[in-house]
Amino acid sequence: MITTWLWGRRYGPDYVVRLAAGVARHLKQPYRFAVMRPEPADGPLTEISGCFCRLRSFDPAWQARQGIAEGDRLVCLDLDMVITGPLDALFDRPEPFTILQGVNSSNPCSFNGSLWMLRAGQHAEVWQDFSLAEAARVPFFQFPDDQAWFAAKIPHAAAWTDVDGVYAFKKRNWPKGDALPSNARVVAFPGFRDPSQFGHLDWVAQHWRA
Repeated sequence: MITTWLWGRRYGPDYVVRLAAGVARHLKQPYRFAVMRPEPADGPLTEISGCFCRLRSFDPAWQARQGIAEGDRLVCLDLDMVITGPLDALFDRPEPFTILQGVNSSNPCSFNGSLWMLRAGQHAEVWQDFSLAEAARVPFFQFPDDQAWFAAKIPHAAAWTDVDGVYAFKKRNWPKGDALPSNARVVAFPGFRDPSQFGHLDWVAQHWRA
């Protein structure tokens, strides 16, 4: 299953349409695309920074409610990602948890929550051990967040890096300039930027469309 999470007012339906279209153009194997919204019990997690409501994905009971069988791949993509190349090889991995790593510039945490993939039924402790108080006890940068929690709970997680064609725009390992790297498959826009600010770039105009 390919998922993206939607809450708050920062992103509108057009972001969902563009992301879904990008996945459809570049993922050839059968898949299900789903937009996830926080459950009522998790509403307070949407009112603070940190993207903690997405941790519900690790809850086996939640997985069952979504019709996700144990062992299924559960991919989480940020809404503002730009899909620029083939995805099948990117997701055809056996590890229980894989996450984008090595792109943060200021944040010393090597994990970036823009893209991750879970094998359903694995690492249930990520949700079961979670509380805001516990998340505040692990090392974090400016504020507690999901990627710091991932790093604490699954420190040896498998990685996607620029070698795999996964980049964060203008972050670490992005080549000098604005041009799209030749091997790019996915480009994340972490922080307070998103593709709508860069429509003048040819590759954004080409790939970030319905």
